[in-house]
Amino acid sequence: MPDTAALLEDAANRIDEISTRDLQIMLRRAALLVRNAGSIALDDDTEEALRNVSSELVLTREDAIRFIVREWMEKNTYLPVHELDEDGDVDGRA
Repeated sequence: MPDTAALLEDAANRIDEISTRDLQIMLRRAALLVRNAGSIALDDDTEEALRNVSSELVLTREDAIRFIVREWMEKNTYLPVHELDEDGDVDGRA
């Protein structure tokens, strides 16, 4: 079965042949995909821990996930670590 993007491209190529009902169905499917594109489903224990971290760090759920993933990737050497120079100027920020 072709994916939604392929169906929409095909419909766009033959717009004069596609029925309004079929187009509505494809657009609704595409809207659902776009709406759910940013969601990550986690188990209950992980969601609770994420809520606690988000609250503690005063971050949104999405920002907390970004922060956690970045930290994990830095600690596991998938991303370079941004180290502060001990003798450098931090402008009042650590």
